[in-house]
Amino acid sequence: MKVLIMSDSHGLTHEISMITARHKQEVTAMIHCGDSELESKDPLLGGYLAVRGNCDHDHAFPNDLIQDIAGKRFFITHGHLYNIKMTLMNLSYKSEESGADIVCFGHSHAAGSERIDGRLFINPGSIRQPRGRKEKTYVILSIEENVLEITYYDLEGNTVEELNKAYKTN
Repeated sequence: MKVLIMSDSHGLTHEISMITARHKQEVTAMIHCGDSELESKDPLLGGYLAVRGNCDHDHAFPNDLIQDIAGKRFFITHGHLYNIKMTLMNLSYKSEESGADIVCFGHSHAAGSERIDGRLFINPGSIRQPRGRKEKTYVILSIEENVLEITYYDLEGNTVEELNKAYKTN
C-alpha cells in the first residue's frame, strides 16, 4: 500500500492537481499536512486527509488527525502548535499519546524522515518554498509487511535519491 504525503503548498493549485493526477491510481490515501491556503471544501483537496496550518484561515480543517491506514496508525498535523522548528519532543509526546506508528507534519518546509522511539516521523518538505535544499518535494510512503519505504519526489516527478530511506518495521 502507498500513501501520498505533501505539505506547505501555500496557494498552489496546478501543482496539487498535477501531483494528484500523477499518483492517485497508485495510492491508498493522500495526506496534506497543512498550509494549503485553500478552503477545506476546495475540490483539489477532495480525497485528501488535510489539516490546518498556521497560514490556513478555514477553521473547518482540524488541527490534528488520527487515521488508520494499511494497518498503521497515522498522526497528521502541521506542526506549528507543537513548536517543531525548535524540537520534535512535543510532537513526539503527542504522537505517543495517540498510539501513532507514523507521524506526518510540515511547517518547517524541511524535507526529511527519522525514527524516534519506534515511531516514523515524515516531513515531506514543501512543494512551494523548500528550506535547506532547492527541490520542491513531496513523499510516497510504501507500506510493506516488514518495511516502510519513503520516496521523495520533486515537482516533475523525479526521485530525490539522497532523501529516500527504508525503515524496518517491528
